[in-house]
Amino acid sequence: MLAWIVRCLLFLAAPIAALFVSRDALNFGIFEMLVATILIAGFAIAAATWSLWRKSLAADNTGK
Repeated sequence: MLAWIVRCLLFLAAPIAALFVSRDALNFGIFEMLVATILIAGFAIAAATWSLWRKSLAADNTGK
């Protein structure tokens, strides 16, 4: 299951990395992993923000 997530992130990271570094460059894999790490952090921050936002909305609705 984790391998599927990593594969999907690398699938998304490759075209983004290709915008900045040529696919033939020796450091393309490193840059691709950097982009994948940034995507993981972005998804984690978005999930945490969404969760907190839903909890605050639920708390606001119960008080009325």
